Amino acid sequence: MSKQKLDAKTRTTTGKTAAKNLRKEGRIPAVVYNDKGEATSIDVSEVEFNKIWRNITPTTSITLAVDGKDSLALIKDVEYNIRTDKVLHADFFVPAADQKLVSKIKVHYTGTPAGVLKGGFKKERNNEIKIKCTIGDLPETITADVSGINVSEALRVKDLKVGKNIEVLTDAELPLVTVSPAR
Repeated sequence: MSKQKLDAKTRTTTGKTAAKNLRKEGRIPAVVYNDKGEATSIDVSEVEFNKIWRNITPTTSITLAVDGKDSLALIKDVEYNIRTDKVLHADFFVPAADQKLVSKIKVHYTGTPAGVLKGGFKKERNNEIKIKCTIGDLPETITADVSGINVSEALRVKDLKVGKNIEVLTDAELPLVTVSPAR
């Protein structure tokens, strides 16, 4: 879980003119959705939002402080101008603390397989799995060490070390990385 915090203010004005005026002040209009589908209009600092948004994964939770009230949130969607690379609008999602979220998460591999050192060829077959957990348990990434894989062996989903509160929905036998023998 990320320790990044973003301060926000509730906004009462909406529409194109209000959004343009906010952007001139260095603020980004945004919306926060809760688990019931209710929306709250807010605005955030453009500088602070960009510091966070440009350095996180889709599964990184941040602390969103709306008028001083903290809650864990995910950045769900960002609208930006591709010419100027400026953010125009952002959507946040604040689930209930006990609500289970289903997410796809990237698996990053570290190390060199033992089979490659013996002349084999490493093949990354999949680098994404589906998990289910609460926002507090949601990992940014999953890292797997592949150095123990020999020729004709595979790292499977069941071999991953994930948190105890994380349910893996992807087939446990799915190979992630294999090492094939040299021809």
